[in-house]
Amino acid sequence: MNRDVVISGGGPVGLMLACELRLAGVDVLVVERLPEPDQTIKAGSVNLTTAEAFYRRGLLPAMDAVVQQNFAQIQKFLESRGGGPKAVPVGHFAGIMVTSDGVDFADPAFRDVGPAARVVVIQQQAVEAILAGRAAELGVEIRRGVEFTGFDADDDGVTVHLGDRETVRAGWLVGADGGRSFVRKQAGFAFPGTDPAITGRQALTELTGADALPAGWQHGPGGLYVHGPTPGRVLTVEFDGPPEDRDAPVTAQEIEDSFRRVSGADVRVTKLHSATRFTDNARQASTYRRGRVLLAGDAAHVHSPFGGQGLNLGIGDAVNLGWKLAATVHGWAPDGLLDTYTTERHPIGEWVLEWTRAQVALMRADVRTQALRRVVGDLLHTGDGATYLAKKLSGVLHRYPIEGEHDLTGRAAPDFAFADGSRLGEHLHDGKALLLDLADDAGLRETASGWAGRVNVLTAKCDSEPALTGVLVRPDGHIGWAREDGSTADLEAAMHRWFGTPA
Repeated sequence: MNRDVVISGGGPVGLMLACELRLAGVDVLVVERLPEPDQTIKAGSVNLTTAEAFYRRGLLPAMDAVVQQNFAQIQKFLESRGGGPKAVPVGHFAGIMVTSDGVDFADPAFRDVGPAARVVVIQQQAVEAILAGRAAELGVEIRRGVEFTGFDADDDGVTVHLGDRETVRAGWLVGADGGRSFVRKQAGFAFPGTDPAITGRQALTELTGADALPAGWQHGPGGLYVHGPTPGRVLTVEFDGPPEDRDAPVTAQEIEDSFRRVSGADVRVTKLHSATRFTDNARQASTYRRGRVLLAGDAAHVHSPFGGQGLNLGIGDAVNLGWKLAATVHGWAPDGLLDTYTTERHPIGEWVLEWTRAQVALMRADVRTQALRRVVGDLLHTGDGATYLAKKLSGVLHRYPIEGEHDLTGRAAPDFAFADGSRLGEHLHDGKALLLDLADDAGLRETASGWAGRVNVLTAKCDSEPALTGVLVRPDGHIGWAREDGSTADLEAAMHRWFGTPA
């Protein structure tokens, strides 16, 4: 076979997956149709679980510089509008903003968050550029400007057709090629869901006549609009159905007309730097795997961008799939490991689709919906409501269906602080699993010795609550086993479950 894995799609999800595979020694080829990265305005932030994934791979320093630059731009824009907010926004639900001063960050769900919490406001293009740089460092071959024209899958692998004449034989094919995924369609994945009912537009512009408009999400006579929080950024939502031609170029006149309809303001768009349309089309593949073909990111699920969950969902797919596919390529994956990709990620995709559908329902302008919106707004501005929203948006409540006695099993690992001054995330840069020996237990280390090379062992002191004695952290940062009583019961079973037969 020419390659272990071919990934169709060189956006953030495809690149993150490629990095995960290369860390595990997999020969991977990324094929991207576009000759250059797409600079169209897209996601402008990531949530905590995505930031933690980057942190665990040593990517925070590169992202910090971008984040600081973004904060400076936002502050400048807010000062031009009469000053900044008294508290930092943590997110919104259907345009109802919630700020950090109402959130109880002492909630156990936020314990031991670590430095990933500071990486939030970063554009998707910046994420993609950083991941592309890391992929190049790791030796990933990325072929841009190459058309993916088809494939033939069988029990032993996939023959991929590129351009007019080239073929590549691979063990596995992953479609990370967006919401209109060619891979998903040709492989025959079912893609059920709900049809679109709105047209949204987002743009980076130069405009006049908007200085008097309030910042943040606003209801206007024709829909919803947002101006800011960065200079020239506008967003509109209209409830007159999907666009007639989704593929037609977005013009400055279209953005101006939409902004005028929803705001009622006499605005003029004098220059258009970047613009896109979106709808609330919400669909999800019924499974993320068919034989040797897998899906990740928007290829597996599409939805409106409200709440900013799309990029986060795709990065979560990549880090969950990467180590499992690598284990399968190397031949040590236990039975059923690759199928847990769908088992674990599909429910989170379902939640995101429901979350975005609910927001569209609450954005409507009829009097009944507006009455409901005021009730929901009152609830979200209570301490419990604000904390609930922050936990949902951050991803800290996501839990995989992993059997185990301890409450932490299946959850993302807290960023434990160790006595030597290091933190957990710093020990996960190599992409391997990590068994924490927190009670200097020779028996625990002996149990793990058969999986050397697949699972690292760290003996350390840690002041955690509860007082843990042993924790098995999978390569994706989720906990596969934990104890606080000094026992190694079920550890060997957990090692077999996730890392196969001992070498």
